[in-house]
Amino acid sequence: MDGPRTTVQLVRRGRVRRRRQPQPHSGSVLSLTVRPRKIRRQLRRSVASRVAALRAEKPPSEDSRGESTVDEPGDPLPGGVAAATTAIPEAVRREPYGHLAPAELLEAPPAGRSLQTPLAEAPAAPARAVETSTLLCTAPHLAAAPPSVAPATLSGPQVDSTGGELPWGSPLQRVLAELNRVSSSRRRAARLFEWLVSPMPPDHFYRRLWEREAVLVRRQDHTYYQGLFSTADLDSVLRNEEVQFGQHLDAARYINGRRETLNPPGRALPAAAWSLYQAGCSLRLLCPQAFSTTVWHFLAVLQEQFGSMAGSNIYLTPPNSQGFAPHYDDIEAFVLQLEGRKLWRVYRPRVPTEELALTSSPNFSQEDLGEPVLQTVLEPGDLLYFPRGFIHQAECQDGVHSLHLTVSTYQRNTWGDFLEAVLPLAVQAAMEENVEFRRGLPRDFMDYMGAQHSDSKDPRRTAFMEKVRVLVARLGYFAPVDAVADQRAKDFIHDSLPPVLTDRERALSVHGLPIRWEAGEPVNVGAQVTTETEVHMLQDGIARLVGEGGRLFLYYTVENSRVYHLEEPKCLEVYPQQADAMELLLRSYPEFVRVGDLPCDSVEDQLSLATMLYDKGLLLTKIPLTLN
Repeated sequence: MDGPRTTVQLVRRGRVRRRRQPQPHSGSVLSLTVRPRKIRRQLRRSVASRVAALRAEKPPSEDSRGESTVDEPGDPLPGGVAAATTAIPEAVRREPYGHLAPAELLEAPPAGRSLQTPLAEAPAAPARAVETSTLLCTAPHLAAAPPSVAPATLSGPQVDSTGGELPWGSPLQRVLAELNRVSSSRRRAARLFEWLVSPMPPDHFYRRLWEREAVLVRRQDHTYYQGLFSTADLDSVLRNEEVQFGQHLDAARYINGRRETLNPPGRALPAAAWSLYQAGCSLRLLCPQAFSTTVWHFLAVLQEQFGSMAGSNIYLTPPNSQGFAPHYDDIEAFVLQLEGRKLWRVYRPRVPTEELALTSSPNFSQEDLGEPVLQTVLEPGDLLYFPRGFIHQAECQDGVHSLHLTVSTYQRNTWGDFLEAVLPLAVQAAMEENVEFRRGLPRDFMDYMGAQHSDSKDPRRTAFMEKVRVLVARLGYFAPVDAVADQRAKDFIHDSLPPVLTDRERALSVHGLPIRWEAGEPVNVGAQVTTETEVHMLQDGIARLVGEGGRLFLYYTVENSRVYHLEEPKCLEVYPQQADAMELLLRSYPEFVRVGDLPCDSVEDQLSLATMLYDKGLLLTKIPLTLN
């Protein structure tokens, strides 16, 4: 096969039925206001009928790849996105993707290139009692074909983190150019994730591997991530930005089983940072999206795929050193190797309570660990994924440095976290509405309940436990599930990075208006939204309508900071007579809606809502607004 080849290595661990330990309840109560059920039902029917009418008038829009923006039926994915099928050769596609190779395999290097010695000599992990196998799959890169139009980033010229042009023809450049031509933000997120895990089909990843297995994708293409971030970019950030030790940059090393953090106070000037690096410290840049436009673009698109905050760290490790002790994290981790080489060891959770961990672990010693389920050297272009709770450590060897970026997501985004918010509210509502929850406990229940009576055969104990089960089962009728979902969506809006605009979105939104200052006065003023203007939301996941205290607020991301929670949540109040229209706009994306067709009581309400959203940068128009 000509050109670079890609290897996907799946590390599969044995499956053991495990009983989860109960977690303590926090007892926190969230105050919510829910709109009356009758109003909500009427609103849903109204919105549903209008959306159906709109979609019946016009077929779903298509992106540049000719695929419908309407999600196809299939396995549900996070964020409600049906991922597209990855282009894998027919010979490989016919082979069941779950087929396991009998032993660890390494992809042969391309012609004229040899595997570097440490990778070939990396000792294989000893055999374990559980099943440990690898999956080998080879496919051409999805982004190998040149783009059909001139490259452009999502928001303008193709530049890297420091403002210079990206290398012509790099896979990253090509996928960003492709995303710039995709009209639906939902499809952009799905496409970028498809590129990230290529050649593995995203639907297979979510159904079989997500939260379950450690996965290695070896591409043998050192240019795959070129332009995303580099050591030169880090040097530029240190020279030109107000980077503070401890806040933005950590210097750490791991020597003789002990982790040391050597952060001096104050600004991380190049002299101090590079001296620490020379002394064997790894440099960890926190929140690189605040300093790198390209990393911001990358994460801002991916966050819509996950429906959860996507963060990142950059790790620069000097040769022959290790920066951090073995540990596990509370996030799903995607490791992108950008420069150099690094030996990774990944270990499965040691006990059931560490599986899909809710919090990060303390540092482990080598004596705490068993044998790794995966031991490999990452090279530029490789991808390593492991779920939360998987212990990991990494070190540089043989005089070669390493630079990698870790994308993190799904922190505290579990069913348990959701129920932790729902159940206190459900109990409160049940006590208010159902007399059974207000009846008194048996006067003698302490005679047969409690730890000291746990082995008792008293029939009163059996009756008490049955009563508890009945009442708990009834709580589902009182659970404010939609209200809690709205609150979590509001939190996600606050967590999110501000959106990155395509050329089309910029031209058709308020950002594209030709208003400017010229010859001592503003010119080209007067473009206005009318009842004939056709509009839709700027992007799919940028806003959420939430009821609070008897009022409606639209929370949005367009004014968020690239630094996590630097700003307070941003919102607009939506009046009750505009609620149906607002929900129609949110649900109909990416289809256009005529302002005069918005379900409001008056033209004034229609124009007021549309103008408010357009002026905030939340709407785009089908054609540019004209001057009056």
